[in-house]
Amino acid sequence: MSDTTQRKRPETPEVEQPDTQQLRKPGVTKRGGGDPAGRGRTTIADGVVEKIAGLAARDVLGVHAMGSGISRTFGAVRDRVPGGGSKSVTRGVKAEVGEVQTALDLEIVVDYGVSIADVARDVRENVIAAVERMTGLEVVEVNIAVSDVKLPEEEDEEPETRLQ
Repeated sequence: MSDTTQRKRPETPEVEQPDTQQLRKPGVTKRGGGDPAGRGRTTIADGVVEKIAGLAARDVLGVHAMGSGISRTFGAVRDRVPGGGSKSVTRGVKAEVGEVQTALDLEIVVDYGVSIADVARDVRENVIAAVERMTGLEVVEVNIAVSDVKLPEEEDEEPETRLQ
């Protein structure tokens, strides 16, 4: 090559490199980037919401039981059978769960003498608060059906145990 021939090199603008000391925190390694909450999906089963709602509804003063008379009778029989499982906290509760919202249907039995409207309001408030706090789902509706009133002189519908 002669002195008169010079290689043409493409001009590249100089880019100022960031100071890596400012970007890194001591002892912290960043992996994957982004918000950890955005790195996957969380799904909540209908049964989970039903359990939360059932427990929250039972906590309200004036709620005697959950479910219709027939479901309570079958549940009482099932509870007494060995291996039949524990008392069903989901009895009388039906949930439909979406990705960000849920809707609930509750069937309750109230004690005689209480205001059904007040009990229904208190159940609705307690269920909404518990489900939203524990799951992060928005509760769009809580439908309450009062299927019976427990009179003071009525016995519970659980069958008696018989010894042989």
